[in-house]
Amino acid sequence: MPVSLTLIGKPGCHLCDDARGVIREVLDTVPEVSVTVTELSILDNPALMDEFAEEIPVVMLDGRVHTIWRVEPARLRTALLEASE
Repeated sequence: MPVSLTLIGKPGCHLCDDARGVIREVLDTVPEVSVTVTELSILDNPALMDEFAEEIPVVMLDGRVHTIWRVEPARLRTALLEASE
């Protein structure tokens, strides 16, 4: 089953850059999982700004918050594998 992963952040956010790198690394380890990756900026969406301004980066899997601030590679990998079942 395809998995939707959304990274919510903003330009110039070093934690967002770190999260993006971890996501890329993890996706390379699970080629069997079909993942659609979307990036959204809180600067472009007032609702996201209101909800997540103090929590970016936020990683969402299939519309639910998976993690905020720091992405743990092993936890993300496990969640992707479970979500794809």
